[in-house]
Amino acid sequence: MFLDYFALGIIFFVAIFIFYGVIAIHDIPYEIAKKRNHPQQDALHIAGWVSLFTLHAIWPFLWIWATLYREDRGWGFSEVVEKEQVLDSEIKGLTETVRKLEQRLAAVEGVNTATESNIPVVDAVNITPEGKV
Repeated sequence: MFLDYFALGIIFFVAIFIFYGVIAIHDIPYEIAKKRNHPQQDALHIAGWVSLFTLHAIWPFLWIWATLYREDRGWGFSEVVEKEQVLDSEIKGLTETVRKLEQRLAAVEGVNTATESNIPVVDAVNITPEGKV
């Protein structure tokens, strides 16, 4: 009789241990993401709970997703980020140059319109092929 209860206790212990183990395993990608300060930690956490219902079929993909990001180098494309920063600074410089040129052009056009006010305006529609109006 004692062995029957002991076996039943072991079965319950193993079932509870396995159940807890499965729930603890599903949270590993979220813990990795939290440690790496992943920008999509919440999505990983929810996807981890969803993986419980898919019998952890998507769990390896969650683990890969969580480990792809590192705070010091982002998604691993540091060379691309550096190029983007260089291009961004070049765009800012070009924008400033265009702004200055527009200001100079406006100033020059303001001077030209004042000096050209004495020039007669010819209507291009009424000019004959000989050049007479």
